[in-house]
Amino acid sequence: MGEHNTITYNKLVRDRIPDIIAQSGKTCTTRVLDAAEYVRMLDAKLDEELREYHQDQRVEELADLMEVIRACALARGCSPEELERIRRRKAMERGAFSERIMLIDVQTE
Repeated sequence: MGEHNTITYNKLVRDRIPDIIAQSGKTCTTRVLDAAEYVRMLDAKLDEELREYHQDQRVEELADLMEVIRACALARGCSPEELERIRRRKAMERGAFSERIMLIDVQTE
């Protein structure tokens, strides 16, 4: 008899991950989150992907962050197009980050 090992993840995964696991000959247990759980788990996934980016500094990790950000926006009723409009508006009003400005301090009188 083969030995069975179980690794517990309890985390949000991309939609095709259960199929990929099955194709590898393994089995997994999943469930569909309700709306409130989904938003909480998206926020946790955002933290996870940001940590991974900080560790690896790979552009692929930035793509993962973008996918989670897109899902976060959609879960909060904001389309990717609306999110981009908001980003552009803020860039117009407050600038972007292209000039590499670091604020050292602000003096008050």
